[in-house]
Amino acid sequence: MIASSIKAFIFDLDGVITDTAEYHYRGWKRLADEEGLAFTREDNEQLRGIPRRESLLLILQDRTYPEEKILEMMERKNKYYLEFIREISPRDLLPGAKELLEEIRAAGLKNALGSASKNAMEVLDRLGIRSLFDAIADGHSVERQKPAPDLFLHAAGQLGLAPDGCVVVEDAAAGIEAANAGGFHSIGLGPWERVAKAEAVFPSLSGLHLEGIFTALRLKS
Repeated sequence: MIASSIKAFIFDLDGVITDTAEYHYRGWKRLADEEGLAFTREDNEQLRGIPRRESLLLILQDRTYPEEKILEMMERKNKYYLEFIREISPRDLLPGAKELLEEIRAAGLKNALGSASKNAMEVLDRLGIRSLFDAIADGHSVERQKPAPDLFLHAAGQLGLAPDGCVVVEDAAAGIEAANAGGFHSIGLGPWERVAKAEAVFPSLSGLHLEGIFTALRLKS
């Protein structure tokens, strides 16, 4: 039975626990406007789960810039983002997120974060939930980010667990790809077409409990 083999859950941050997409959008949009680049909310959706450098290169498309300019733009966008996330508070937790984290802990299981964000620690602190995590893997933890499985493997390693003892909870196609590549169980949140490669798909964490997760995973096993 899958349920008895699961020891931990590894959560992505943006779009799963809180929605910082709006802050990322505002940061990239401000940079794009300053640089005379086209950037829309639809473009921002394509950056889900993608590290900062790769996101910038997608925005730049076929334009080429010296490396020092690339680095400067990355730092400028991050400065804007950090200004915006000062507004984050516990009220910005997505529905069901804290409740599921607490239920997992109460069941004697572990929680870990697996986020490409280099600002994950600050966001968790502002949300008031850092104490609910037993391990944190973020943008500083590994060189290769999603869709490579390294970030989730690092989180599992911190917990002392094998991938098949962990469930990854993601809202991005790149995150599901990373989970599958690493041999993790996977839960996809959001539109089916975006996370269809997950073992089980739910609209969000709202109203989601361990029993429902384990039932869905058993059906897919």
